[in-house]
Amino acid sequence: MFFMISYDIVNDLQRRMVQKILEGYGDRVQYSVFECELTESQQRRLREEISQHIDEKVDSVRFYSLCRECVRAVEWLGNVSVREDEDFFIC
Repeated sequence: MFFMISYDIVNDLQRRMVQKILEGYGDRVQYSVFECELTESQQRRLREEISQHIDEKVDSVRFYSLCRECVRAVEWLGNVSVREDEDFFIC
């Protein structure tokens, strides 16, 4: 399933750790936003990894699941990188 993941993490070290973790799962599309194609087990593992590096009292990590039609309908303005795979194409 396709996920857009955003985060707001107060501590610089914890934020860098979460960023590194997310880089292993998907593509950074904005400073604190990643797009990831994840299986159910990958999503579970990613949530577990991230939860070890955040303070749930002050930090926030959001997982937005998008269906294929929703992904195809994404629009943007400005500088955009291209993401492509065999199932769908976004530019």
